Amino acid sequence: MDYKEMLAHARELMQGRCSVCRECNGVACSNRIPGPGAKGSGDVAKRNFDAWRDIRVNMDTLCDGFTPDTSVTLFDRTFVLPVFAGPVGAVDMHYGDAFNDRTYNDQLVRGCVEAGTCAFTGDGMDPSVMEAATRAVAGADGLGIPTIKPWNDEIVADKMELVRASGAFAVAMDVDAAGLPFLKNLDPPAGNMSVERLRAIIASAERPFIVKGVMTVTGALKAMQAGASAIVVSNHGGRVLDQCPATAEVLPEIVDAVGGGIRILVDGGIRSGVDVFKALALGADGVIVARPYAIATYGGGAEGVKMLTDKLRGELEDTMSMCGAPTIADITRDMVR
Repeated sequence: MDYKEMLAHARELMQGRCSVCRECNGVACSNRIPGPGAKGSGDVAKRNFDAWRDIRVNMDTLCDGFTPDTSVTLFDRTFVLPVFAGPVGAVDMHYGDAFNDRTYNDQLVRGCVEAGTCAFTGDGMDPSVMEAATRAVAGADGLGIPTIKPWNDEIVADKMELVRASGAFAVAMDVDAAGLPFLKNLDPPAGNMSVERLRAIIASAERPFIVKGVMTVTGALKAMQAGASAIVVSNHGGRVLDQCPATAEVLPEIVDAVGGGIRILVDGGIRSGVDVFKALALGADGVIVARPYAIATYGGGAEGVKMLTDKLRGELEDTMSMCGAPTIADITRDMVR
């Protein structure tokens, strides 16, 4: 199977819920939910994509030749590139019934490990989703990041117990999922997460904790106050609040405020290794890519995941070569405009 065949297979299995467009820019799916679209007008998914395109890279080949080194270390684990697969939930509803959350996470985790990176796994109303995700992470020697939604305290405690048992090297909570209706409808209601509650959850994790869904300097400072080891600058792909800014628009100000004090990842509309380079140049320590990994998993399972990872790595290497950055640490803000 080649990359083109993988995309064609994904298009077939996704049954029209994702068109696997030539350019995954949020236009065709717009505000179609269920499906891969964004909330309301669908503006945020498109804005995420467009904001990266508005940033340009500065070519500089007047330097000694080198072989780019894309490797990074996150919480004492080394990966071949600073790209991680994002958590996707309810895949059968949004993308097609060829997979469910349990079988999807299994293929995603395995494919990422084989490619030299790792996956954030999704969560769901059905307890078996987290059970299967943490089993997959355990089977990968802890190379995965279970992502827990901001449930009420009792449910979070149950899921955190599964995370600890899996040996996962880190854990995340997508606090931006507070906008999802099924959380608000719980008894007691869930979704909102105070600094005090988050601090207690982080203390119970016994491993690095990543807060996903930070879009302001204030939010980043709150995550640090709660004891987070990392944040993800993310607007949940535009799926929880209409009219948000793009992640690329707020990333620099968050980096300027808290960079160096906490690890910073970013997601939203990142579709190529050139986009990865731009995010790193703006100060991110790494990026998360979600929808393209969903497409790759549907199109080729673990093999498709590896194919996408290899593609992103090659594009990143090429950009580093043409911009004079031998290592990830050498990528600086003056390399973009």
